[in-house]
Amino acid sequence: MVSRKLTRSIAAGVAAIAIAGASYGIVSATSSGSSAAASGGTAGGGRAGGPGSGGGSNARSGPAAGGSSGTASGVSTSGFTLTTAAGQKVIVNEASATTYEKGTSAASASAVTTGEPVLVLGTTSGTTITATQVIVQPASSGSATSSAAKVVPFQRGAPATSKQVGRIPANYTEGSGTIVSGTAANKATEAALAAYPGGVVDRVVKLSNGEYEVHYIGVNWPHHIFVNQDFKVVGAD
Repeated sequence: MVSRKLTRSIAAGVAAIAIAGASYGIVSATSSGSSAAASGGTAGGGRAGGPGSGGGSNARSGPAAGGSSGTASGVSTSGFTLTTAAGQKVIVNEASATTYEKGTSAASASAVTTGEPVLVLGTTSGTTITATQVIVQPASSGSATSSAAKVVPFQRGAPATSKQVGRIPANYTEGSGTIVSGTAANKATEAALAAYPGGVVDRVVKLSNGEYEVHYIGVNWPHHIFVNQDFKVVGAD
């Protein structure tokens, strides 16, 4: 009798261990599956933040033709600092290929002195310009003070200004067009800076209608200045 009871107890114990083991296996498998799912979710999240998620095919990046205008300071053998009419600081790097003018006459690097108004054309990367051309005392410098009132200077934390002035090309979409360089980019940049001194042109885009969008940074407004085929400013937003 005792032997029979002992056998039953042993069998019950073995069954309990088996059930517990099975339960552990289920829990373990579920936990592993959850971890795998979580891992897969994280990977998916990583892909979601990868290429293609931060903008369409029209996203712009990298140095492009542009320029700025303002007053020179901190002049050295390798460049100078330019302060725009809106207070934006721009680093200008000069090179052996940089050309210089004073007014409408050819000049040398020595023409750039502290306090002189300058127009710089070249390759823009953020607020740094590698100059291809530096014009001291540009023809439009006399009207810079009155024109600067049109520009809304950059202020950290201030909301962006949203308004339109003049004519915006029909069917214009931000990010559309083809980035240009050379004479066309220089003329469009000069026109934009003469009309709205204070910012930095970091690229010039030719639109499908043959006009140009000059992209402006370093100010709260304008962000886009529109120049027609005759290089006259026709609008801004």
